[in-house]
Amino acid sequence: MTKAELVEEVSRVSDLTKKHSEVIVDTVFQSIIDALNRGEKIELRGFGSFRLRQREPRKGRNPKTGDKVDVPPKKVPYFKPGKELKDLINQSPFGDEPSQ
Repeated sequence: MTKAELVEEVSRVSDLTKKHSEVIVDTVFQSIIDALNRGEKIELRGFGSFRLRQREPRKGRNPKTGDKVDVPPKKVPYFKPGKELKDLINQSPFGDEPSQ
């Protein structure tokens, strides 16, 4: 699903205009980005949590030349799905027990 498709779905479900839906979607995304930039963890009950992980500096290799390069430390966003989301995704489409 693309951002445009998400805006379309929000608009359809909420009876809002696409413009209002786009503002809502953009605001949610920007709020998540801002919280991560402040070093906060975002926890959406039943859905999952977003947090930052610190990657340590390491030695890498340029795939084109084979030369060794220093890769600096960096922060990367990480999403951990919640139990309810995992259960919903793993349910059979016919209402059977979740597949294990």
